[in-house]
Amino acid sequence: MSSFNVVGQNVRRLDAVEKASGTAVFSTDFKLPGMLYGKVLRSPYPHARIVNIDTSGAEKLPGVKAVATHKNTPREKFNTSATMTFTVPTYEPVLDQYIFDNVVRYVGDEVAAVAAVSEQVAEEALKLIRVEYEPLPAVFDPLEAMSPEAPVIHECATGKNIPGEIIRIPFGDIEKGLAESDVIIEEHFKVPVQKQVQMETQAAVAQVGADGKITVWSTTQTPHPSRMILSKVFGVPHSKIRVLNPPYVGGGFGVRIGLSAKAEPIAVALAMLARKPVKVVYSRKEDFIASDTRHGGYVTVKLGARKDGAFHAIQMKGILNAGAYCSFSCETPGVLGAMGLAVYRIPHQYYYGHSVYTNTTPSGAMRGFGNPQAMFAIESVVDMMAEKLGMDPLELRLKNIMRVGDPWCLPYKCSSTGLAQCIERGARSIGWERRGKLNRPGDKKLRGIGMGVGTHVSNAWPFCVDYDNAYVTIQQDGSVHLAAGVPDIGTGTSTTLPQFVAEVLGVRLDQVSMAFADTLTTPFDIGSHASRTCYAAGTAVVAAARDARKQILDYAADFLKVAPEGLDIKDSVIYVTGPNVGAECAGTGVCRAGGGERTSVTLKELAYHAHLRNKQFIGVGRIVPDNAPPWHAHFAEVEVDTETGQVRVIKMAAAHDVGKAINPGIVEGQIEGGVLMGVGYALSEEIRYDEKGRQLQDSIHKYMLPTAEDRPEIDAIIVEAEDPTGPFGAKGVGETGLVPTAGAVANAVYNAAGIRLKEIPLTPEKVFRALQEKRGEA
Repeated sequence: MSSFNVVGQNVRRLDAVEKASGTAVFSTDFKLPGMLYGKVLRSPYPHARIVNIDTSGAEKLPGVKAVATHKNTPREKFNTSATMTFTVPTYEPVLDQYIFDNVVRYVGDEVAAVAAVSEQVAEEALKLIRVEYEPLPAVFDPLEAMSPEAPVIHECATGKNIPGEIIRIPFGDIEKGLAESDVIIEEHFKVPVQKQVQMETQAAVAQVGADGKITVWSTTQTPHPSRMILSKVFGVPHSKIRVLNPPYVGGGFGVRIGLSAKAEPIAVALAMLARKPVKVVYSRKEDFIASDTRHGGYVTVKLGARKDGAFHAIQMKGILNAGAYCSFSCETPGVLGAMGLAVYRIPHQYYYGHSVYTNTTPSGAMRGFGNPQAMFAIESVVDMMAEKLGMDPLELRLKNIMRVGDPWCLPYKCSSTGLAQCIERGARSIGWERRGKLNRPGDKKLRGIGMGVGTHVSNAWPFCVDYDNAYVTIQQDGSVHLAAGVPDIGTGTSTTLPQFVAEVLGVRLDQVSMAFADTLTTPFDIGSHASRTCYAAGTAVVAAARDARKQILDYAADFLKVAPEGLDIKDSVIYVTGPNVGAECAGTGVCRAGGGERTSVTLKELAYHAHLRNKQFIGVGRIVPDNAPPWHAHFAEVEVDTETGQVRVIKMAAAHDVGKAINPGIVEGQIEGGVLMGVGYALSEEIRYDEKGRQLQDSIHKYMLPTAEDRPEIDAIIVEAEDPTGPFGAKGVGETGLVPTAGAVANAVYNAAGIRLKEIPLTPEKVFRALQEKRGEA
């Protein structure tokens, strides 16, 4: 099928009217009769033992219905991330948290919670809880946390404060490769803690029925895995727990893969104690200090090349800051290494990496999941290698990038790549030929152009458990219902998945409805993460739609007295194909051949005909996805103010190989949003801690998030190197928009001002200091 009716079209999002009119319901909007409001007491210490906790004052306050602490809530260890539900069988998930514990491990850790008739009463009750703490030694840097004198945050079998296993990725012979290299560059980089700052803070509403069944409406990105976590924590069977979005989520960016921090179990615990529904909504400060961040840490890259520019060896090391609890800290270092090693065709490779516990806010999943950390370092070193070899950085990359069929370290094939086209189109957009010609002697504001490239995944398999199910049901009037368990976290899932169904079944998009993100009404799905929804869930949806289509055509063949192979569907009409009949009959449903025999039937008529004969068309999709590499090349033009150190991004050209763009407008939106997040990662976004372990950036006011005024010109370029494993050739795109951005910006700053910074963000202070050192003024 070379052309499509719905796939590849910029159809209007199906949630557009609800969201534009303000009628869309999010967890923070959700209310139930008799609902109470929950608030959480948090630790003021980075590490302490709770010697005593007295809740009597809070319990006596009028309007307070329940107080929860470590004394009256389950003592079942869990992991707030979904890692505990989809860790591959050969690994054991790290379970290191309780709902509440008698030891707190970071400023913001949960100590107690209150449910009351209003938020105000709940806040007052928190002030009446008396806690006696025994402060313990604390450590905030991952390198220091491995030292002999560092405090033990959790007992770990692997090494001092190291959760899970050390990741090692060997490929070829690294020692041989380095020995054979003509030029070797080794550099060390430091990457910051970044926050998702999604629009909706963590939230959950929990209701426990008289029969013990639990229903939770929340902001989770993974309703089905979240149900599994809650089942473990509370000892309630999966079948008696319902988790759903209500139905929309105000952004995710990875921070809700699993639980929404601890909003769900805290709400459930309070609801069990109070015997009433309880709503827990985090303040923005709580969201900053008590929900997962991107991993900060240290990355080392050692790159060896031949004199002709052929890369011959690469050795990488990643030491990441896990924070106080493991979350995704076992998986993230692995992705950092695997994605970093997969971009270039290098015969000898080795990666070593792990995370380290510290007394800081837990680190977990954030858009890109370890990949941006890797590519900032790698792309900086690639530019350094180009300079040392006297080569154009663009030509050096084109010489070494991965090609289809090349061997690599990943456990699936490189089945498609449009990276060369991404580089060529991005270079054309930015005007690469202007590089080095933008400034005049004496200019105080210097311009430069840089680039960065990368790859990613289209789901988590085979690194983690990853499978999908979907149902497609033809209603008795010929309309179509899709049920898939993935949420729509703002990425357009509730539009693109119905587009697949409409295309396969030959119906209009307005004939398709969708149930999503609800464990009661949808089959199991891992959820929205790892850039997987369009690719992996889409594969299951297409399989279900094709199953339904086959049932329809088989039934229609008997109805029209023809072979199924001689039928097609368009505009909800099943018709006989051939030289004298065909698509032109679509829309009437009553086409006849020359002999008077009927050659078409509407889906509405056929579905009702089947209904009267005790039959309904129900398609089922059950799949384990393959994986497909999306590719991307970003080009940055920047301006460096040499008098202030301020860096301004003038333009970003972001070329992305997305396979097939199912809805180009949605794809462009994902790229643009990711690019701006990447610009923030490169220039301004960072959470730092004071000597007492307190976050210095705990609000949007203090956290330097790029705004509309900071947005550069962004040219989102779609490249379609369709992948044979993806639905209609599609690949993932959700995370890719920020993977190579920081590297491109850092390389542009070097091109402009001749300063190579190995720590981001490139704040005015760092840039100004580097400029001073270059001038010999420091």
